[in-house]
Amino acid sequence: MIEPNDPRLRLCIVTDDLREGTGDLVRRVLAAERGGATMVLLRLKHADAHLLVEAGRALVSALRIPVVVSERFDVALSCGAAGVHLASGSMPVVAVRTQAPAAFMIGMSVSEASELEQCSLADYVTIGPLCAPGGVGLGLPAFTELVAACGRPVMAIGGIDAALAPALRAAGASGVAVVGAVLGAPDPEVAAAALFAAFSS
Repeated sequence: MIEPNDPRLRLCIVTDDLREGTGDLVRRVLAAERGGATMVLLRLKHADAHLLVEAGRALVSALRIPVVVSERFDVALSCGAAGVHLASGSMPVVAVRTQAPAAFMIGMSVSEASELEQCSLADYVTIGPLCAPGGVGLGLPAFTELVAACGRPVMAIGGIDAALAPALRAAGASGVAVVGAVLGAPDPEVAAAALFAAFSS
């Protein structure tokens, strides 16, 4: 199991889209790694398994930081990823744990208290969305309550920027997971460095 102060959880970059292909994705993620990213979550919502494996293998080959794959345990194994990140409705954590290699990381998404029981065997949990369009995110008070009740290391996710990062650390988060704030920025290296510094301050 992962400890709350595990440095891999400090700044997780979630992929958004291939945009200009696998090479462009690798280039942007490498820039984020130079800026301080500590983990990558491969999530390409519209990609098939073949494309996911291709992108996963390219990232695993290029990066020093761990790559985890969103929901697809089979893809994670095929591309040599460090782990898989599960949603509440996907494969149960216990089923993955019995089939996974040693040291394989298992993360899980949580958005409400009723989902906490499912994540007791997960290595880490993402809780969110913290902020969402229209003001429908959890907000900091609810996030803090879920962190306290979770019992697993937590990364905050959803609408996070550098200004919010210190408050999330104070609320008990082990790190933050971001999508557009880094890979959607004009310079992912600079954006990652700002977030890393803000959370570490």
